[in-house]
Amino acid sequence: MGELFRSEEMTLAQLFLQSEAAYCCVSELGEIGMVQFRDLNPDVNVFQRKFVNEVRRCEEMDRKLRFVEKEIKKANIPILSDPLPPPADLLYISPQATFEKLENELKEINTNQEALKKNFLELTELKHILRRTHFCQQRSLQIHSALNSEMQSLLGFTIMLIKRIPTFERMLWRVCRGNVFLRQAEIEDPLEDPTTVSTLHKSVFIIFFQGDQLKNRVKKICEGFRATLYPCPETPQERKEMLAGVNARIEDLQMVLNQTEDHRQRVLQAAAKTVRVWFIKVRKMKAIYHTLNLCNIDVTQKCLIAEVWCPISDMDSIQFALRRGTEKSGSTVPSILNRMQTKQTPPTYNKTNKFTSGFQNIVDAYGIGSYREINPAPYTIITFPFLFAVMFGDLGHGVLMTCAALYLVLRESRLMAQKNDNEMFSMVFAGRYIILLMGIFSIYTGIIYNDCFSKSLNVFGSGWSVRPMFDSRVGGNWTSETLDGNRVLQLDPAIDGVFKGPYPIGIDPIWNIATNKLTFLNSFKMKMSVVLGVIHMLFGVTLSLFNHLYFQKPLNIYLGFIPEIVFMASLFGYLVILVFYKWVAYDAQTSRDAPSLLIAFINMFLFNYNDPSNRALYSGQMVIQSLLVVIALACVPCMLIVKTLVLRRQYLWRKHLVRYSRPGVTFNFADVAVHQAIHTIEYCLGCISNTASYLRLWALSLAHAQLSEVLWSMVMHIGLSSRSFILLSIVFFFFSVLTVAILLIMEGLSAFLHALRLHW
Repeated sequence: MGELFRSEEMTLAQLFLQSEAAYCCVSELGEIGMVQFRDLNPDVNVFQRKFVNEVRRCEEMDRKLRFVEKEIKKANIPILSDPLPPPADLLYISPQATFEKLENELKEINTNQEALKKNFLELTELKHILRRTHFCQQRSLQIHSALNSEMQSLLGFTIMLIKRIPTFERMLWRVCRGNVFLRQAEIEDPLEDPTTVSTLHKSVFIIFFQGDQLKNRVKKICEGFRATLYPCPETPQERKEMLAGVNARIEDLQMVLNQTEDHRQRVLQAAAKTVRVWFIKVRKMKAIYHTLNLCNIDVTQKCLIAEVWCPISDMDSIQFALRRGTEKSGSTVPSILNRMQTKQTPPTYNKTNKFTSGFQNIVDAYGIGSYREINPAPYTIITFPFLFAVMFGDLGHGVLMTCAALYLVLRESRLMAQKNDNEMFSMVFAGRYIILLMGIFSIYTGIIYNDCFSKSLNVFGSGWSVRPMFDSRVGGNWTSETLDGNRVLQLDPAIDGVFKGPYPIGIDPIWNIATNKLTFLNSFKMKMSVVLGVIHMLFGVTLSLFNHLYFQKPLNIYLGFIPEIVFMASLFGYLVILVFYKWVAYDAQTSRDAPSLLIAFINMFLFNYNDPSNRALYSGQMVIQSLLVVIALACVPCMLIVKTLVLRRQYLWRKHLVRYSRPGVTFNFADVAVHQAIHTIEYCLGCISNTASYLRLWALSLAHAQLSEVLWSMVMHIGLSSRSFILLSIVFFFFSVLTVAILLIMEGLSAFLHALRLHW
């Protein structure tokens, strides 16, 4: 259980793997994921290592798989996901021949299909030309009859053109100086580009001109506009016969295209069933060969030598994995695992499961601790969702968040099997347990705030009563006329009978209709934020004590931890005590004369105790506060100077003892002094800035409550004030959408990021 709160104890071990069993053994070690290989060939180029060809072969197979996946997605075929990774036995069989055959088959199909589609497009264009040439033929006969016998070189040809007729016509007119005649007709049916599979809109047109010079100009313009030239018979009978032949060829070609597409679909559907497994298999193979490149090879070329970092508690599991790999490879020589003695600092390894992995990622995102340091992740399991809930406290929103997270948790096996590629969903699914705890804690804080969709729940009855309230304006108790004739009334808790007692749990529901609700909640939540922030920071500093005790560094305790904790407790711990003292010391009769804590705290640093506007909270306040400020200021040179001098003294003492045996001992006083100065300044300023940062608990909580109230009053109130069920349903729909989009997603993400900032 102790390993949960501290990183695992690691050891350096040496592996002796037989060449024929090395692949299988590394595969089994990779499956358990408990070892970290060291590079024993740091000076060898990656292209000169033993298994570089195998790595290249895996990269080539990965490239082929990406090509197959691209073709599958292009065909809109769903890729099936295997809920389980490929069996370990499959990793030992190279699928290179299968991938090469599949890639060649797909490329051949695509090449043939593209050629067929190109031919089909040409025939389709020719079909539209033959159908629409009648509009040109009549005009051509009229022009021929109008020309004299000398103009025998009149030429005409039919063209298919992408729909840029106005631009083409202007260019043709300017270049040929108006000595051409053009007729065009649009094709209503869109065509398909065989290369890009995009939709094409084209037009049929015919151009009449005279002379070879104009002919060359027209051809160049047509080439510039990527027009296609087609021959067209002059007589209707020839066009009819040609059209019949084209239609017959199109039908035959369409049949061949359908058969080709069916064959392509069958090949891709078969590949879609196993492409995910193939990807995992190839990438595991590549990782295995990359790991083998980190090993050394002995002089006999029959054994690979590796060095690994591994947890001491998992040595038996590693031995069993090596035994399984040796058996699967068929080798008769067992692999050997020996522990090594080293003075190198091992890597940090924290064991996680599906519940703790999300919280561990939150901690590791800021930085991974040193070896065997206290692991903050177990404490984050409680503090992170709690601080989130302080900002997101709403019973209704907490229930919605809990239900959404509970759905992800209960159906996690099925959702994991689906292998959703959506990055946003994957991120939310990975943090499902974090969201679940955030929702549960939000329900708790929502009960404390007595806030459910900006409304309070009156479960136990309010602790306030207006019946015995005495009003000096009317000379007696309040009556029904008093309540009906006044929009705003003030309840005085100092009068007996008005305040019956505190609400059993949370905030009294009468505050929901009070005009000074915001003033009361601001004061309450601001003080609560400071209290929670100081407690959280004191807890974080206290964790460092366990590190100093574990690593046996008494100097860090006496000149590091103790001054730090005293500095913070003398200033901000004292502020927390004042908050609780003011809550206890002042009641309804004396609360009007209570001094301001903020002014008192500022005067504490200024040693100003003659402020007439802010009297003392208790007797002897000046002496205690002055003493606390002096103690806090005295802690600064203790951290800044004393620790550095003591470290220098220890160095001189060690140097005197080992000046003959270990002359390499060095100590840079300037570096140590600068490092200690930076640490001291950062800590002292951080205590102030971080305490102010915890006020975001108050700010975010206030913002969430006000947004919820505005959404209710401006949207839901409209539907409730009407008597139409249809209008109420419409309004409720918009209210639900805005609640999920703004208050759950946007406000939830904002509170999550601020809670992350406070923990970092």
